[in-house]
Amino acid sequence: MSDIASSAAERQLVSTRVFDASRQEVFRAFREPEHLARWWGPKDFRSTIHSFDFRPGGRWELTLHGPDGTDYKNEYVAVEIAEPERIVISHPDPAHDFQLIVTLAEAGANKTQLTWRQVFSSREHFEQVRSFVAQANEQVLDRLEAEVARTT
Repeated sequence: MSDIASSAAERQLVSTRVFDASRQEVFRAFREPEHLARWWGPKDFRSTIHSFDFRPGGRWELTLHGPDGTDYKNEYVAVEIAEPERIVISHPDPAHDFQLIVTLAEAGANKTQLTWRQVFSSREHFEQVRSFVAQANEQVLDRLEAEVARTT
């Protein structure tokens, strides 16, 4: 393994999930802001999308509303969009900088395996957030799974 690949492996979280839906149906939950707003964020969070430009180089801004009433402003930049198999976005926030790589692979008749790979900008930051982000990512995927089930 190269030094760059080894370095990335030391600062990433990876989750996988199989959905009872086609890749196009799962991809749609990312591509269409009315769907994204229903599932983006951990359990008991709400999302308000302020702008959404889902194409390479496009930006989207949203506010995550925490269950305690705290608002978290977020900005993302689409790095790569390859429908229906890959989405790469960056979250260029100095306090919480990461890149999210989502891949969608066929996993049988009308099934999709989603891989959610979150690569943090530094090992130090990764170690600080690892415990709560791993749980939050699973909650996000639970919400995505419910949204896909609701719309298929």
